[in-house]
Amino acid sequence: ALPAALWPLLAGNFVIGTGVMVVPGTLNELSLSLQVSPATAGQLITAGAIVMCLGAPLLAAVVAGWDRRLLLACTMLWYAAGHLVAMLMPSFGGLLIVRMLTVIAPAVFTPQAAACAGLLVPQAQRGRAVTFVFLGWSMASVLGLPIGALVGGHYGWRAAFALIALLSTGSAVWIWLMLPRGIRPAALSREAWGRVLRSPLLMGVVSVTALQGAGQFVLFSYFAPILKQTLDASSTQMGLIWAWFGLCGLAGNMLVSRSIDRVGAARMVFITTSLIALSLLLWPLATTLAGVALIMVPWGLGCFAANSAQQARLVSLSPALAPGSVALNSSGIYVGQAVG
Repeated sequence: ALPAALWPLLAGNFVIGTGVMVVPGTLNELSLSLQVSPATAGQLITAGAIVMCLGAPLLAAVVAGWDRRLLLACTMLWYAAGHLVAMLMPSFGGLLIVRMLTVIAPAVFTPQAAACAGLLVPQAQRGRAVTFVFLGWSMASVLGLPIGALVGGHYGWRAAFALIALLSTGSAVWIWLMLPRGIRPAALSREAWGRVLRSPLLMGVVSVTALQGAGQFVLFSYFAPILKQTLDASSTQMGLIWAWFGLCGLAGNMLVSRSIDRVGAARMVFITTSLIALSLLLWPLATTLAGVALIMVPWGLGCFAANSAQQARLVSLSPALAPGSVALNSSGIYVGQAVG
């Protein structure tokens, strides 16, 4: 059995994922409320992704010596404060700046939680522990994103941001109560960072993550306006489509979590990436909401599971360099988002 301390890390990733995806989920409301076009509102995703991309490796070096219990709890409190301040912003410009500061939290939390999970279990369970903690992101897509979209659709984007601030505070408390003291993964030296960056294998894995992200976020970022314009989807219908996508994501991640140590991380990345590609290839055939739901199934199964498999692959390729390679993999995700 996996240790109980992994649960608050999973929950933290759930809150982080919900907060990151609240912008695509409420893009129509943000656009209307702040009187900007959907394309302009979408730059909140781009700006946030750039901060997370640069922040993940840079902050991994800055926070290397911190006790992980203190670091991860404080990160969630920062996230809560950022969403509260964002609620008060009257203009798009102000919101953009606050959003960029808020998403420093995901840049720290996700890679550090993965590295921390690897230290809480024996080596044979590392792949399973990392994918288990990353299940939080899948759960964010199945529960957090649709709830955020529904709350935003019915009560405005500020209410959705308030909900995330509340969840972040609860997450910080749970981490503080459950995580053991004194978990300090060894800081990566400059020489170790050099080894990560010079490794064709590790950087090849990170490049795959970036390409995956770019391919998906061309469509994912503007999903709400597309469904509104092409199919006249209501807030409730959109929430249901998000939830369906998330359910597929959760199923995919659970399947990967159970079978990754048997099948192997590399093969699992190939399978999940192929599923994503299949959905995107078939996307032009989606002319009804039912068609959208059907075509999204392979994408949902592969989307979050691919990231879990990539993280497990990096940890298994070089456990000693995992804090750096997993941080760069998070950067790869966010580079892809910004490019998309």
